[in-house]
Amino acid sequence: MSERIVVDPITRIEGHLRIEAEVKDGVIVDAYSSSTMVRGIEEIVKGRDPRDVWAFVQRTCGVCTTVHALTSVRAVEDALDIVIPPNAELVRNIMEGALYMHDHVVHFYHLHALDWVDVVNCLKADPAETSRVAQSISKWPKSSPGYFSDVQKRIKKFVDSGQLGIFANGYWGHPQMKLPAEINLLAVAHYLEALEWQKEIVKVHTIFGGKNPHPNYLVGGMACAINIESQGGLNAERLAYVGQLLKQGRDFVNQVYIPDLLAIAGFYRDWGAIGKGFGNYMTYGDFPTNGYNDPSSFKIPGGIILNNDLSNIIPVDHRSTDEIQELVNNSWYDNYAEGKDAGRHPWDGETNINYSGPKPPYDHLNVDEKYSFIKTPRWKGKPMEVGPLARVLIGYASGIPEFKNVVDYALAKLEVPVDALFSTLGRTAARGLETIVIADWTVEFFDTLMNNIKNGDYRMANTEKFDPSTWPAEAKGVGYMEAPRGALAHWIVIKDGKTANYQQVVPSTWNASPRDPQGQRSAYESTLIGTPVADIEQPLEIIRTIHSFDPCIACAVHLYDEHGKHISTVNNISACDV
Repeated sequence: MSERIVVDPITRIEGHLRIEAEVKDGVIVDAYSSSTMVRGIEEIVKGRDPRDVWAFVQRTCGVCTTVHALTSVRAVEDALDIVIPPNAELVRNIMEGALYMHDHVVHFYHLHALDWVDVVNCLKADPAETSRVAQSISKWPKSSPGYFSDVQKRIKKFVDSGQLGIFANGYWGHPQMKLPAEINLLAVAHYLEALEWQKEIVKVHTIFGGKNPHPNYLVGGMACAINIESQGGLNAERLAYVGQLLKQGRDFVNQVYIPDLLAIAGFYRDWGAIGKGFGNYMTYGDFPTNGYNDPSSFKIPGGIILNNDLSNIIPVDHRSTDEIQELVNNSWYDNYAEGKDAGRHPWDGETNINYSGPKPPYDHLNVDEKYSFIKTPRWKGKPMEVGPLARVLIGYASGIPEFKNVVDYALAKLEVPVDALFSTLGRTAARGLETIVIADWTVEFFDTLMNNIKNGDYRMANTEKFDPSTWPAEAKGVGYMEAPRGALAHWIVIKDGKTANYQQVVPSTWNASPRDPQGQRSAYESTLIGTPVADIEQPLEIIRTIHSFDPCIACAVHLYDEHGKHISTVNNISACDV
């Protein structure tokens, strides 16, 4: 006999996510993923100047801000055939690379590590042994016995007070927690260090974009002017500081994040066989080095893997109406006019939130009806997993040297076969491995930018087509990128100088969506099947696999009248990406 268990809300994510799982004989046999927040950003931007849309869609999320702004300006530039200067492309790449470092480190330590690390258990650790382990795996300077002893004392004060603060509500003592006390202490110490470090790397966005978390972008380039001698622009001092921050970030990744990741993974090799899905992976590609319209120049290649077949990479066409479509058969939206089981390409998509059928609250999801506010995207009718694992697999299968080097190193270090990548462990490891690669690339982008400036190239924007009177009466564009959480794309339709339609299909839409008309599960639901659950009252195993995707289910929009009086609240779900 099976029992349905509910985890609602999933914590340590962005947004509201509910997971229901059918457990039989200690193993998950079925699962359902439901977002319980409604989205609406796409409706808000209709009728607006397309050059301003990036500032609105950037507010889709308080975490994934840069990626939505960048994808939006790329969509408009694509529609209007605008080519940006090389320096603007480099600055965008640098900002994106800094985001990757920040996002992946924060995810590992502050969102995901506590699924594997027992904070309370670190009180049993020998600080001297922790120091020995730390120095054996890294040259990071903060590794003395006294340092780890001080961290242990800080945690003991939390525990003795009965107020664990940021470490409250963990599954401490769970039978699936396998780390020795010394590794737990090492990870907790670096959890606290990462809290301090992440405040530094975001300064890259404030220097180039004016602020964080919502830095400025510009259709046609970037709004930051290069002026080496001026205090008001990108002068020599600020540029040098960017270079320093990027190299410090790379050091933190290589000397703290990666050693910890491999040390922890070594105790959870069995998770290399848990969390396997349907085997379809998709990337759009990113980090252009010769313009957004030249995908062959992208550092991260685009493509699709089907059925775990690494020998065949299939291209993606964002413009083909037969490839990417969204369905709403199990989503809390009105059905398309074509029928319940019909799909639409995003250029023709709708975000109709007038659905009046059953919605929360509920005891259990009625999965025979609509059961989520997330739409269901498909590529040629097939579900796709997007994210770091997809990028690493496609980079590895494409023979990109940087990806081959880090993957082969990790597989040898952990003594696991390549098939272990198709798992929760592989998904978590892939996030760290690609951070090594992207941290190096980001420093390369910065060095190239500095060489351009030294050679007298100060161009940062192309305003040739900024006048709407020069635009065609109707234009369509698509902006896409690899956000930290996976493949992200925005489609725009421009008519008479205004935004006529706008659709976002974001990473967590691909991964977290409900079943399609053929009953095919998306990534969250699929990867939970077969997962053992030791204690249904503490379903840590569900949390581990769901967190390995780094869910981002989004933010809220508040409505006020013209006098500033609160009227009502519309919770805006956009299962975004970064």
